[in-house]
Amino acid sequence: MILSPILPPSIGEIAAPMTPLPLLATVVAEDSPIILSGVLLTLVVIYLASKLGAEAARRLDFPPVLGELVAGVIVGVSALHLLIFPEGGLSASDSLIMTVLQGLNQLAPAAVDRIFESQSEVISVLAEIGVIILLFEIGLESDLRQLKEVGIQATVVACVGVAAPFAAGTAGLMLVFHVAAIPAIFAGAALTATSIGITSKVLSELGQLKSKEGQIIVGAAVIDDVLGIIVLAVVASLAKTGEIDVTNVIYLIVSATAFLIGSILLGGIFNKSFVAIVERLKTRGNIVIPAFVFAFFMAFLGNAIHLEAILGAFAAGLVLDETDTRNELDELIKPIADLLVPIFFVTVGARADLGVLNPTVPENRAGLLIAVFLMVVAIIGKLVTGWAVFGISGINRLAIGVGMIPRGEVGLVFAGIGSASGILDKPLEVSIIIMVILTTFLAPPFLRIAFGKTEAVPETLESKDSANPIP
Repeated sequence: MILSPILPPSIGEIAAPMTPLPLLATVVAEDSPIILSGVLLTLVVIYLASKLGAEAARRLDFPPVLGELVAGVIVGVSALHLLIFPEGGLSASDSLIMTVLQGLNQLAPAAVDRIFESQSEVISVLAEIGVIILLFEIGLESDLRQLKEVGIQATVVACVGVAAPFAAGTAGLMLVFHVAAIPAIFAGAALTATSIGITSKVLSELGQLKSKEGQIIVGAAVIDDVLGIIVLAVVASLAKTGEIDVTNVIYLIVSATAFLIGSILLGGIFNKSFVAIVERLKTRGNIVIPAFVFAFFMAFLGNAIHLEAILGAFAAGLVLDETDTRNELDELIKPIADLLVPIFFVTVGARADLGVLNPTVPENRAGLLIAVFLMVVAIIGKLVTGWAVFGISGINRLAIGVGMIPRGEVGLVFAGIGSASGILDKPLEVSIIIMVILTTFLAPPFLRIAFGKTEAVPETLESKDSANPIP
């Protein structure tokens, strides 16, 4: 401003176009109430879809998360166009919600486009917060004491269950389908994680939760989740650089593993400090607010050291799992998770364009073959884990393999992050989602068949094997 009086006229004219900033601020201010209306209407759609989908899934004896995902597909780009995002060539004119807002507010096309972009960004951020809370909750429910008890058998099963589908999926996509290295690695990594919730529910129904097979499956599924999240942090970080550097891969694996192990060790030290803080606070939220402060700080830290925010959130859950307030905290987090996590699952489904796998369109047939390939690898890659068990006679290897098949929340996290970051193209993204859905549908009946008429082991009584824990 001090130099402006001595500027030559030509420079003054060049600087002049920068003055309309107040006008831009006015436009943004005028858009704000309509953006808020768009966000609120979108949340109405998301919550209605998630609740209806979850209830329908529960009545069909499937996990509610599967219902939320399918509901997202229905309200999204594949069907109703109520919830869509500005990617893949979609615009505001494709959104029914934007059409309603345009009609109510008599908006010009340019204004609708601005509002569509802003509203979509808000929903995407809420979905990201939802997935951070989801991983925090998974970490909090990952009983480290149980991991110490199941021994080496579960660890071997988990390692094979991660390595086999990851290697087969990545190699097949690159060699057979000529998919680029990083998308292939990302899709292969999405095959790794097992859904402990689905498996443990079926095992409980069959009375096999405390059997040798049940202990190995549940322990391996927990370790599987931990390994899967490390893999996710590594491949997502690789995707940011866009290239595969062996030194960088080693750094990411070591740092992600060290981050989690350090967090687990911190849990023992942090226990008394966290409880002391909680006891000093006398207002509402004395437990849950400090917990979220810690979780969000750990998520920030994970992001800051070039890993992933979700790894930090998961680590925070592992740390607080060791505290004396664990059970109370777990209950307090559930309502918050119920509010934000469905946004993530519904948006993952909404982004999935099933039209890219329409076999009547010749260009789509390659994508359909990829979906079939991923499905086969997802099943066989986990079935082989039963034959990784050693030193136990009479073990039901088929049941262990089948118990590791269902994918769940972590698989959807892969699809969601891959889609949002642009790593996965539409056919790969949809193929992963279909793989998650089908493995979740198929695993419960297959597990019942695999156990057959095996005698149930009471959960309320100590089994014979409790004196001789699994090695």
